[in-house]
Amino acid sequence: MDFQGNYSLPKLPYAYDALEPHIDKMTMEIHYSKHHQAYVTNLNKAIETLDKNLVEHSKSLESIFGKMSKFPEAIRNNGGGHYNHSLFWSLMKPNGGGTPKGKLGEAITATFGSFDEFKKQFSDASIKRFGSGWAWLVVQDGKLVIGSTPNQDNPLMSLRGKGLKGKPVLALDVWEHAYYLKNQNRRADYIASFWNVVNWDAAEALFNS
Repeated sequence: MDFQGNYSLPKLPYAYDALEPHIDKMTMEIHYSKHHQAYVTNLNKAIETLDKNLVEHSKSLESIFGKMSKFPEAIRNNGGGHYNHSLFWSLMKPNGGGTPKGKLGEAITATFGSFDEFKKQFSDASIKRFGSGWAWLVVQDGKLVIGSTPNQDNPLMSLRGKGLKGKPVLALDVWEHAYYLKNQNRRADYIASFWNVVNWDAAEALFNS
């Protein structure tokens, strides 16, 4: 096999305590250094066991997601976990929040009627995701769509059957490990805190890409 798994943990763009009091230091440290690291480690291990015909498609996460239904469950779970968390860290920043500007802000208002209505619908999707998963704002067929995915699935994955598809613009991790140390079972409180740390510049860049 020519290719061995060589994915690595991306550098966190801020200190563990930089998002306090909204996202606490201990949760960030465990979430990043333990949970995300485990996805990276297990993704690399899973790639080493792939059939040769799948090796060529495992050199990028985008290539994996494009043929997701052909890959084993371990690649789906850990590849999704690595991608989703890498994106999530970039979509938060200290002193974030507020309202989106530029083309994304205009598109949100045009699609949902107002920013407040968008927040309500996104928060609703986050709360109603049963069990573990993610809430998303995506561009789908040129339009903004809110939805959610289970476990570590994401809208880029080519999966058999129905599921949210599109280009990610905003993502929120609603696994309990993302909020339990601070908020216990109060997912709604965690979602409310998220709006104070959203990196709208990063979301805008994704929207315009």
